[in-house]
Amino acid sequence: MTLQALPDEAAVDVAFAIDGRSLPRDHAQALADALDAQLPWLRGHPTAGVHGIKLVPGSEPQGWLSRRARLLLRVPQSRVPALAPLGGCTLAVAGSDLRLGDARPHELVPYATLYATFVAAEGDDETAFMVTVHDELARLGIRAFAVCGKRQQRQSAAGVLSGFSLMLHQLSPTDSLTLLRLGLGPHRALGCGLFVPHKSAAAVGA
Repeated sequence: MTLQALPDEAAVDVAFAIDGRSLPRDHAQALADALDAQLPWLRGHPTAGVHGIKLVPGSEPQGWLSRRARLLLRVPQSRVPALAPLGGCTLAVAGSDLRLGDARPHELVPYATLYATFVAAEGDDETAFMVTVHDELARLGIRAFAVCGKRQQRQSAAGVLSGFSLMLHQLSPTDSLTLLRLGLGPHRALGCGLFVPHKSAAAVGA
């Protein structure tokens, strides 16, 4: 089934408070692996995704968790009850134990500007990446002004992933909600291609 053919169901972000100390800054694969044991359906769902956990800023490979750190999962509204097993459980992520609080769903609202920290690319060529972005937006019928940000790398089970941060703005409310629901590109379980509302284009260089 193509993304265009998926049911037009609203997506939500479901937040879990985290009781833990630290995580590797590049923790996407370890987090996905830990979630597999609790939610085996999550990785294979075409629109579900796992946001990276925000850590205290720093340059060290291992980052500290603040008291406000949250695990955020993006899922269709109908799948929210299926996240119940996570409430109160402890995830073992890269040698760190993360005890989760109860699930708290948050409705996604459209913004004219959306930002993704990491959109997976086939290589390190920014021009080729932007051609792919415009092609995917065209297939989805979405009109937007796209600005490419920093080139990045992320570890995965298949090897090192290359990607870029990406800002899309001048979106209509309908197109904004479509992108929040579907994302862009592969590897959603590793936090790739997940957009968040943003009030300005300043974050594109972050």
